[in-house]
Amino acid sequence: MINTQEPVENFQQLYDDVKKYVLLQTEYVKVEFVEKLTILLSTLLVIGLIIVLVIIALFYLFFSIAYAVEPLVGSLSMSFGIISVVYAVLIVFLVLLRKRLVVSPLARFLTDLFLTKNQ
Repeated sequence: MINTQEPVENFQQLYDDVKKYVLLQTEYVKVEFVEKLTILLSTLLVIGLIIVLVIIALFYLFFSIAYAVEPLVGSLSMSFGIISVVYAVLIVFLVLLRKRLVVSPLARFLTDLFLTKNQ
């Protein structure tokens, strides 16, 4: 007589193992997502803080340059006008090079973060 219990037990064991594997993979994906999200948010926070500090430093630097240039141009309003032109040139420079300075590095960072395997 053929023992029919053994294949059923093997199938049940296989089913339990597959179910356990799927649950473990789901947990792994969750943990990996949280890890990458944490890296992304902390990087964005640090970059944001650096940008704010650089803007504040540039603000005070350009004010001091405007007051230093005043004796050379003869008028405080003229020196502030010169500084405004410098700001406009910086803005145009950033707009023209936004892909190279902002978009490409950000895309590279996100690609490395989310699409490369952790070894």
